[in-house]
Amino acid sequence: MRAVVQRVSEAAVTVAGEQVGAISGPGLCVLVGVTHQDTEEQAAALARKLWTLRLFPGDGTELSCSDLAAPLLVISQFTLYGDARKGRRPTWNAAAPGPVAEPLVAEVVERLRALGAVVATGRFGADMKVSLVNDGPFTVLVEV
Repeated sequence: MRAVVQRVSEAAVTVAGEQVGAISGPGLCVLVGVTHQDTEEQAAALARKLWTLRLFPGDGTELSCSDLAAPLLVISQFTLYGDARKGRRPTWNAAAPGPVAEPLVAEVVERLRALGAVVATGRFGADMKVSLVNDGPFTVLVEV
């Protein structure tokens, strides 16, 4: 699994003009990509990593979402497994199909909530519009 994690002061996702998920920060906007071999164990590991990753400034030490009770906006993003090394058009062969990816993204969300996180989401497979204010800017790539 692959995630692009952005520290935000606010983030929202809309589908067909309707806001389906939003957070106000500090928090994280997380784009999650799934490939064919990913498992529920990797989804659980990603959730733990997101909840405990120290990305927020503190007094002498960095803090995590778990330290701050910071919310997360989790959005499925199959294009994270796009490959544009050849030609001018990316291929999506490494991205898992919806029936594989959707339950694993849902597992990340469920595991985060079980850890105590407040989690907003996008809508799997929809044409989503994501808006956010990146705090920093601060963006990291996480792979499990």
